Amino acid sequence: MTARLLPILLLLGSNIFMTFAWYGHLKYRAAPLLVAILASWSIAFFEYTLMVPANRIGNAAYSVVQLKTIQEILTLVVFAGFSAWFLGQPLKWNHYAAFALIVGAAFLMFKE
Repeated sequence: MTARLLPILLLLGSNIFMTFAWYGHLKYRAAPLLVAILASWSIAFFEYTLMVPANRIGNAAYSVVQLKTIQEILTLVVFAGFSAWFLGQPLKWNHYAAFALIVGAAFLMFKE
């Protein structure tokens, strides 16, 4: 059970850090670009400290393709919440529809 659940939890945490590293600086556009880059790289360090173990542990239970698919779905879920909550840019119906199609496609990754 741990080999299946722990990687997902680590990937979730990794995606939270990743989303802040990639998009968090957009809320602070007045900050110099170099500051945004350094802050993003600093946050990304924590992303990697979760992502690498997630993939190492997860590879015992999932294929690499399945791990990547899980990561991408989590990225969409985290990004949707982040966009609305942190950036004040809620997603529209067409965004959710597109995400649903991606999730549907990802479902096929887990079929034998």
